[in-house]
Amino acid sequence: MTVLIKGAGVAGLTAAFELSRRGIAVEVMDAADRVGTGASTYAGGMLSPYCEREAAEEAALTLGLPSADWWAQAVPGEVFRKGTLVIAASRDSVELDRFASRTRGYEWVGGNTIGELEPDLAGRFDRALFFPEEAHLDPRKVMTGLYEALVEKGVRFHLGCIEAPETVYSAVVECTGAAAIASTPGLRGVRGEMLFLATAEITLSRPVRLLHPRHPLYIVPREDHRFMVGATMIETDDDGPITARSVMELLNAAYAVHPAFGEARLVETGVGVRPAFADNLPRVLEQEDGFSIAGMHRHGFLLAPAMAGQLADRLCAADHDPFQAQGALQ
Repeated sequence: MTVLIKGAGVAGLTAAFELSRRGIAVEVMDAADRVGTGASTYAGGMLSPYCEREAAEEAALTLGLPSADWWAQAVPGEVFRKGTLVIAASRDSVELDRFASRTRGYEWVGGNTIGELEPDLAGRFDRALFFPEEAHLDPRKVMTGLYEALVEKGVRFHLGCIEAPETVYSAVVECTGAAAIASTPGLRGVRGEMLFLATAEITLSRPVRLLHPRHPLYIVPREDHRFMVGATMIETDDDGPITARSVMELLNAAYAVHPAFGEARLVETGVGVRPAFADNLPRVLEQEDGFSIAGMHRHGFLLAPAMAGQLADRLCAADHDPFQAQGALQ
């Protein structure tokens, strides 16, 4: 069995890794000339199933719980199990209660514990929710690491390739992200925007989520005193430059977390269109010549391992031959 995966984003790379380690020969193609150029590169990289449960179905939690272990095995040393801290300004304290009522896996912590977890936030917030079992990673680093691991496993890549190689494949798996919106019923585009701020004036050890009735925000620490700031979700498939309004809202919210962000350097902005179904959960869909993984929404790194596992299970199932049933290439 040889499978072609179209798309070298988080869905395609995780699928390739899972299939490869189950003994299936894999090739990956992508129109870009290198991995890590799509919406996946603008992700927060938060492996936070409990926090995501606040605004998602229960499946986002149950499917996402094993993701930190999966990534830790796939790219050793790149998963940081520091938990997630959820805070709110005093005037928005009710948002913490609302958030807590919609999820689980948290501890209520007071001002002293907040200072112990994040010394630079000491004295700034009276109470918070701490999710100790959650983790985070750097999407760009883990995609590079996953690509290198796949090459070592013998996976063949066709980068900068628009047309599929003239090879007979047992199945084709579409992992093309937003490009699949036009051809997949029920799939829509959700625009996400982010900033990278650089400052040595503040240190954070874990993702920090600021709750706000209109402008919630998350800040994820990266190397070299950089911080990924995001949270916008706009119902559109427009992938044009970030808007001035979004920049102002994200910067204002970051400043509310700590005034040092007001003096930070804005070193990068980014926009990515994330495909999503009505319930905002991904699917493994059968197609004429194989399968597709679609609808990752904002849960790419959290749920991609689960989708890759479902894909591998279906390809390897002894009682299900998708190639003959769907008339795929023999």
